Amino acid sequence: MTASPAARRELVQRLSRSSEPSIRWRTRVRVLGEARERPSIRALQREIRKSELVDRLLTRGRARIAPGTHGGIYRYWQGIHWALTALADIGYPDGDPTLAPFLDRALRMWTESRYDRTVVTTTSGIRSVRDGVPSLNGRYRRCASQQGNALLYASRLAKAEAPAKHLAELLVRWQWDDGGWNCSKSPTAHVSSFMETLTPLRGLAAYADASGSSKALAAARKAADIFLERRLFRRRSNGAVMRPGFLELHYPLYWHYDVLGGLKGMAEAGRIGDPRCREALDWLEERELPRGGWPVDRRFYRVSDSYEHGAEYVDWGAPSRRRPNDWVTTDALFVLHAAGR
Repeated sequence: MTASPAARRELVQRLSRSSEPSIRWRTRVRVLGEARERPSIRALQREIRKSELVDRLLTRGRARIAPGTHGGIYRYWQGIHWALTALADIGYPDGDPTLAPFLDRALRMWTESRYDRTVVTTTSGIRSVRDGVPSLNGRYRRCASQQGNALLYASRLAKAEAPAKHLAELLVRWQWDDGGWNCSKSPTAHVSSFMETLTPLRGLAAYADASGSSKALAAARKAADIFLERRLFRRRSNGAVMRPGFLELHYPLYWHYDVLGGLKGMAEAGRIGDPRCREALDWLEERELPRGGWPVDRRFYRVSDSYEHGAEYVDWGAPSRRRPNDWVTTDALFVLHAAGR
């Protein structure tokens, strides 16, 4: 069901007045297209930097990056990798020195020398990248969603160009002929993974936007073909829905995939106008609530103040079929705006 134009205008006005500054930023910049350089938008980003949400994301992280500590950079979902991924998506200001220790620790990890080494193998025996990135039957087997998210926050939050360039080069090197990435150790694996391809696509698109790299943009647009050839959620072989969870709405996605996340990637890579997005866009419009807005169907985390695997310090909104979620809603409006809908 699609809300009326009046309901949609009222929705956008409500989001523009949200008490959460990141929702206001996402509405004004991502939906309404206001320039990021405007003084009022820069002022809004300074408000985001001081917000309670950002404080919850970073406060406990500060203890884990103190000298002499070995914090969980990638631990689900409270490691600093995930905090930085979130900040890159909610309008946190770029070049903020407050983030320098976080970015330095995370980017050093994802650009370690082992990722530059290739280990050619014909078996599935390699289980880690300790000795290098395995190349099996001519295809790199790498969980590229890790470097993909890292490139996203390196491009949007950091002023250090060298790590971002290094990450982009790694992703291009590991890219499969079909356009995506896969970490499967099976010798028979020959098709890229949606989950391992979405964040590299977004990271490369963000890097191309920040640096002007035509090579990164070409790689991002090539990655988009993985999704477009399947209309973002259908099997090529028989047209069946690939996974029921793809037709659910989530926030955050972390390294997962759903149709809205796929459409978001298409918009960022400049492929949202492709006719093969049409069915997914129709589905998204049909999920709009009668009074406007989109819900969260399911979430990949639980909320906890303790340091626990699979827990978040931030509550991004409980699942509901009737109540809109502002994070999902601003993503949906961004996608529809980019598609001319």
